[in-house]
Amino acid sequence: MTRFKLHYAWIIAIVTFFILLVTAGIRAVPGVLMVPLESEFGWNRAAISGAVAINIALFGLIGPFAASVMDRFGMRRVILAAVALLAISVALTTMMRSQWQLTLLWGICVGTGTGVTSMVLAAIVATRWFDARRGLVTGMLSAANATGQLIFLPMLARLIDARGWRTAALAVTAAAVVVFVVVLVFMRDRPEDLGLKRYGETTRALSPPSAPPMAPLAALRFAVRSRAFWVLAGTFFVCGASTNGLIGTHLIAACHDYGIPQVRSAELLAVMGIFDILGTTASGWLTDRYSSRYLLFGYYTLRGASLLYLPFTLASGAHGLGWFAIFYGLDWVATVPPTVRLTGDTFGRENTGVIYGWIGASHQLGASLAAFGAGAIRTSLGDYQLAFWIAGGLCVLAGASFLTIGRVVLKPRAVPVGLQTAELAR
Repeated sequence: MTRFKLHYAWIIAIVTFFILLVTAGIRAVPGVLMVPLESEFGWNRAAISGAVAINIALFGLIGPFAASVMDRFGMRRVILAAVALLAISVALTTMMRSQWQLTLLWGICVGTGTGVTSMVLAAIVATRWFDARRGLVTGMLSAANATGQLIFLPMLARLIDARGWRTAALAVTAAAVVVFVVVLVFMRDRPEDLGLKRYGETTRALSPPSAPPMAPLAALRFAVRSRAFWVLAGTFFVCGASTNGLIGTHLIAACHDYGIPQVRSAELLAVMGIFDILGTTASGWLTDRYSSRYLLFGYYTLRGASLLYLPFTLASGAHGLGWFAIFYGLDWVATVPPTVRLTGDTFGRENTGVIYGWIGASHQLGASLAAFGAGAIRTSLGDYQLAFWIAGGLCVLAGASFLTIGRVVLKPRAVPVGLQTAELAR
């Protein structure tokens, strides 16, 4: 009989990809509900944006605690609870009548549910289930987390135009129910649950027992004393500001300023989402083979150059933006795999999830600040040019940091008692 050789880690990776893709699509819904809710209920955009702001904040801040809760209660149970919360919350929005219900459902409940199924989940799955190809898997899962939001956005917008916003909400609810069933059937917590080693692992018998991961606040207290954390969190802050915060929030509005139709702008975001899968997966492949510091230098520097030139690209019309969408999509979250790698190298495999959770929270804080700051600049100056130039300059500085201070502080090192021994950098 021929032995079936597919390691179950790949099943876990596929299931996680599906989870992240759909929950990212759920996160995209508030963006396309703003105008319909304003028209139907008369709520102003400040009130609607307040609920979205809570959602974004919780999405980032829940991550470190989600990693700790998954370690205590099991990844499968926690994901099932989060997806059930999402399905119920989104379904209930079809019956809401007051602003407080919007804040509770979309701000707190959906923000909490998606915070559990955030970038931290990708890091946890990659480190728990993979020894080889870990960078590739991290890239694939990170792409799903970003791409789902970009791809679902134009699809949901068309559905709302054709059938109304409640139909779109119910469609997203149905997708969450499907995710719940898939997780219930296929997800497992660790390879040991199936009597397996991590994919590609061959030396477990010779390895010392793994220390338990730190609690979220203890991990933060330890991490902030390390210059490596500030380099990783600071550059990831710039990553969030230059992607979700600036381009994800304001590109459509910036295109409108130059006479480019909104449908075309939404299509550009979808193109970014498609190429993000290719770029981030390729980044994971490269992370398995080359220095993460050099990769991050290249990603941030090229992104900065494209943002510095973006005002001139916008002036050239939609044709030039097509090339920008392809390039920016390839680089959208290509920073994630090498950032996760450096986090694991510095703080240990078992602590990757919780400390990367705090680094991911920095990403979301950067996105929030850029979303507000770019809007303020547009209101004050009448265009986004200065916002693009500031973000571009910050990206160039972030890239340079990996060849300067990063060369000294981003190295594998011994960690204090209570932490797992840091793995060797490739």
